[in-house]
Amino acid sequence: MVRVLSDDDVSAVLDLGDLLPVVADAFRKQGEGAVERPERPHFPVGAGLDGPEPLGTGLVMPAYVHGAAHYATKLVGVHESNAERGLPTVNAAIALTAADTGRPTALLAGTRVTNARTGCIGGLAARELANRPVCLGVLGAGAQARWQVRAIAAATGVERVRIYSPSESRERCAADLRAELATDVTAVGAPAAAVEEATVVVTATTATEPVFPGDALAPGALVVAVGAYTSEMQELDPRTVERAARVFADVPEEAAVTGDARAAGLAAADFVPFSSVLTGESGREREEEILVVESVGSAVLDAAAAEHVFERAREAGRGTTVPL
Repeated sequence: MVRVLSDDDVSAVLDLGDLLPVVADAFRKQGEGAVERPERPHFPVGAGLDGPEPLGTGLVMPAYVHGAAHYATKLVGVHESNAERGLPTVNAAIALTAADTGRPTALLAGTRVTNARTGCIGGLAARELANRPVCLGVLGAGAQARWQVRAIAAATGVERVRIYSPSESRERCAADLRAELATDVTAVGAPAAAVEEATVVVTATTATEPVFPGDALAPGALVVAVGAYTSEMQELDPRTVERAARVFADVPEEAAVTGDARAAGLAAADFVPFSSVLTGESGREREEEILVVESVGSAVLDAAAAEHVFERAREAGRGTTVPL
């Protein structure tokens, strides 16, 4: 029997406070090499449906954490034009397979799992590396911007949030988070207004050029960049990287091919693995130093988060079981 978990099922059992230590442990296992994480193929899709050009990108992300009961395969679609259809830009499903028998165990709606585990990267980064109190500046106003704010609030608490996006979506995002978190959340009209005086700056966009000026960063700021994962995508300008005492990455060899890294001339060896922060091997050394965390996403986190959600759902009797 295979347990199918809808987005409602996932939402019913997913708690960021519970997920943060799961993601932290997955990072530590990745740093130890106690994972299997094959390269993730990505390919254009939709060419020939509505003309010769592709309509989106498909990705396949498999992973296994040693000792886990299941391995995971995430299937992802990234379609920028979905915003015009009122649909999420990123959609995902995650298949869990028993590690001992190879039998299929579960199929989860994966978009919420992806958003939550990515949010936890920002939450863990802020918990371990940010100066207090946390005053948050956010570039972007989509789903991931919201999850970053939620996870950072769950991990550290947030004194205030300033949100910038070039569209009016910043007002909706600010209103939603203000009501949800009951804290000071304000939309601002320029990138610098979000960044100035922020102790944590999050970029959660699909930009292809820098989204804020690096000179606007206050001393001691932590920058968490989660949007750029290809060579064409860029959120940070070289000045931001130049000012940083250290640049961390969840997957250094993949972060090195992003537009952020290419513009700044960074190679894989220039990144400090973020797992080293969670083992206490690296971190903030001085209050005034600027730090950067680059995230491209790791299927290891999906595998750990999906198994956690599956176990919580099974305990709660959530989902539908079907024969395969």
